[in-house]
Amino acid sequence: MRIAMGADHAGFGLKQELAQHLAALGHEIVDVGTTSTERTDYPVWGARAARAVATGDAEFGVLVCGSGIGISIAANKVPGVRAVVCTEPYSAAMARRHNDANMVAVGERFVGVDMAKAIVDAFLGADFEGGRHADRVALFSRIEAGEEL
Repeated sequence: MRIAMGADHAGFGLKQELAQHLAALGHEIVDVGTTSTERTDYPVWGARAARAVATGDAEFGVLVCGSGIGISIAANKVPGVRAVVCTEPYSAAMARRHNDANMVAVGERFVGVDMAKAIVDAFLGADFEGGRHADRVALFSRIEAGEEL
């Protein structure tokens, strides 16, 4: 699987740990940055990773900042992206199963390395269930298109 990864300075260390973990599992990593702990702005990296997912350059995305919140908001501004912040594995799996989420964000200040790995593994290991959920996910695209529901 090809996975886009992005992080700001506050998430750089955890991004590196997760990239190594995912590569060891056989995934191809598309690291859009940042490349250090030097202060930077999370919207840049969230948008870059999100564009890789939205264009099909990557199947899924993993984002890291201090909380996971800001970087996920930036990613969700890119049409076609459904990024979720997770602090435990169950919500990560459910975001895939019910919401067809294509990016997961974690906060380096909120979860440890082992929990972050469990979250990402649960996210990538779950499949979208479709069915009644597909109709709801289709509404996301209609909202993005500016359609009144």
